[in-house]
Amino acid sequence: MEDPHKITCQEAVELVTDYLENQLLPEIRMEFEQHIASCPGCTNYLHQMEQSIRLLRTLADDGIPAETQHKLLAAFRNSNNGNAVKTAPHHAADSPEDRRE
Repeated sequence: MEDPHKITCQEAVELVTDYLENQLLPEIRMEFEQHIASCPGCTNYLHQMEQSIRLLRTLADDGIPAETQHKLLAAFRNSNNGNAVKTAPHHAADSPEDRRE
């Protein structure tokens, strides 16, 4: 019988973001870290995610023009087989350019 508290690889992948954002409960974090310590594939995945985050932080935040953002959201919604992804309404004052000082 499988240990019900043991985290599977699929569960570990699903928990990576919460782990990296320090959002896991202590007991889940411990199980996650035990899994990572014993699973080379998941360890590699975690390291890839950490590296991706580091690299993304080095990119300039030039923002996306509002028209391009609307086109991308429309394309994404259309590619989602009619299952619209709910997003907050976009307001011009919310654009990155307006938040910069």
